Amino acid sequence: MKHVHSFTEDVLADLDAVGVAAAIAAGDFSATEAVDAALARIDTVNPQLNAVAVDDRERARKRAADEAYAPGVFAGVPSIIKNNTLFAGLPTRHGSAAVPERAAAASEPFTEQLLATGVNLVGASTLPAFGLTATTEFVDRDPTRNPWDTDFSCGASSGGSAALVAAGALPIAHANDGGGSIRIPAAACGLVGLKPTRNRVAPSPEGESMPIDLISNGVLTRSVRDTAYFLADAERFRPAPDLPPVGLVEGPSERRLRIAMLTEPLTGQLLDPDTQRGLTEAAELLESLGHRTEFVPIPVERDYVDQFTAYWAMLAFALDRFGKRMIDKDFDRSQLDPFTRGLSRRFLRSFWRTPSVLRGLKKSTAQLRETFTQFDAVLSPTLAHTTPEIGYLDPGGDFDEIFSRLTRYVAFTPANNTSGTPAISLPLARTSTGLPLGIHFSADLGDERTLLELAYELEAAAPFARIQDAV
Repeated sequence: MKHVHSFTEDVLADLDAVGVAAAIAAGDFSATEAVDAALARIDTVNPQLNAVAVDDRERARKRAADEAYAPGVFAGVPSIIKNNTLFAGLPTRHGSAAVPERAAAASEPFTEQLLATGVNLVGASTLPAFGLTATTEFVDRDPTRNPWDTDFSCGASSGGSAALVAAGALPIAHANDGGGSIRIPAAACGLVGLKPTRNRVAPSPEGESMPIDLISNGVLTRSVRDTAYFLADAERFRPAPDLPPVGLVEGPSERRLRIAMLTEPLTGQLLDPDTQRGLTEAAELLESLGHRTEFVPIPVERDYVDQFTAYWAMLAFALDRFGKRMIDKDFDRSQLDPFTRGLSRRFLRSFWRTPSVLRGLKKSTAQLRETFTQFDAVLSPTLAHTTPEIGYLDPGGDFDEIFSRLTRYVAFTPANNTSGTPAISLPLARTSTGLPLGIHFSADLGDERTLLELAYELEAAAPFARIQDAV
């Protein structure tokens, strides 16, 4: 195992983001000391992890010195923004050479919401080209690696953020999720990853332009309370329209839940032994805590896979053909990676199916939500098999083979994006070789509270593995 982490006896120690903010507020150390420690940690691990897309340390140091951050729950806490989200003054490259290096003139609405929590952004984190795949690998630069074992993928698309938080370089980092892109790297890197309900936080410009908005913004954290505090503070800044408030969730509930359990991926293959064992142990833990689990069939029809992949391919086609309008006037289509081009071609072969695809995805939303008339939550693995090694999902590889592998791997997470329902990945299991393995819970629209209460209870009952303790 090739571990890479930066936990050390500096001011950050092994504090989570709430802990760092409390220490700054108490005067135990300053925001300047916090950001300097974070930058030193990044410098220690980033040569091995390749997780930083844009370095913005000087502006971060100035903000810390001037206390020019919002008085939110994470006031002065160093963090990073994923490099597909507009932050004034930084180029937003979307992980692709097709996008010019032009600084954003203004921040997008979610960035303002994130900044309102008080985080001090030290730069932008890596993602694969346009976030279209589940590993942070590239055809023109080194991959972003998993700090638990650098031979393995860190997941995606929020891979850089996940790698930095897991390695201890930052206590919290921005992520977003259009098919699993918060939850997949959380599972790969042993983190808490909550995809909020659609429109719980400010929508992205790209998401708002879609027929079905798949994208939810959020954070990757090492503790449940950091995720809960983020959501509460984001809600304070911008209450979600047409959704019940979540408020600050500070611990488990006494309510015992009825939980549906999915054991078969939509793609039909069997779970591998490690994943099956992790899921079984999670169900046994839930039962020991007084919750009731019950096996259920897949709540959507099998053709959901074809419908989602067709919609996903449509997004690649839109980038391929309309990148100058959608991304930047100097977007260079010739620089698109082979996987994005292959996905675009796949859409073109069956574009005429788009109306029926949209109808099918809307139908699947109703089917999925019907589950919550009988159950409080749905349990599954986050992913259909254990984290692959670097190269298994190579974006420069044979498109048909990589597409097939990717579809089999990411079989549980997309339904929450098309339906808009919230879902969380928790690092409750480990593989036989010691890598993290995520367990996934989802709930009905607007019910993040149930997920967070359950997450607190599970974290207390089965404390999450720490990379600094791994052998």
